[in-house]
Amino acid sequence: MKNIINDANAAEWFAQQMASLTPMKMVLALLMGFIVGMIIALVYRKAFRGVLFSPSFANTLVMLCMITTPVVMCIKSNIALSMGMVGALSIVRFRTAIKDPMDTAYMFWSLTMGILLGAELYTIALVVVMGISIAMLAMSFFRLRSPNTFLLVTHYDASAEAEVMDFIRRIKVQRLRSKTVTPGGVELTVEVQLRERFDIVNKLLDTEGVHNATLIACQSEAGN
Repeated sequence: MKNIINDANAAEWFAQQMASLTPMKMVLALLMGFIVGMIIALVYRKAFRGVLFSPSFANTLVMLCMITTPVVMCIKSNIALSMGMVGALSIVRFRTAIKDPMDTAYMFWSLTMGILLGAELYTIALVVVMGISIAMLAMSFFRLRSPNTFLLVTHYDASAEAEVMDFIRRIKVQRLRSKTVTPGGVELTVEVQLRERFDIVNKLLDTEGVHNATLIACQSEAGN
């Protein structure tokens, strides 16, 4: 008799669970999460203007969207479960260093999309992801027109000091970062902004007394 009652309770519990969260709903939500996550990852790839692109971070954006979606679907109709989930997440510490503040924005964007999809607000989620995508691509386009920031590192003899400094002063935007003087010569590091791509390194090497020159892409802005 007890077995029959237990089986009946189990069947009733399973029926309640499947009534609120069917396999088709879950599959549709995960599919939407994947599509929206891929849109975010593609926008991140297209708008990225850093030194080194990280494919793993782009994949993480997709996974964040897909993982958040079923979590919200499970807790949206259960207050006790939602409170327990909040308490569990409050003790989790994320120790991954975020180098670019924009990466944090992309993570919140992915999480927000997961919440909207988990709440089954598919139309709103699609409108939001397309609107933010257009905004991000527009900002990326205008940023392409801004000057490119580089670090110019050169090593030269002390006798060439005047010619090297005269050459650097001809660059409209430049800022001295470091200068090291040794018996073997001078090592100079200058942050410069170049609106046009011209061969500044070869022109600097044409100066007598200059041993080497290196131009390094830099993400910081001149003047910081």
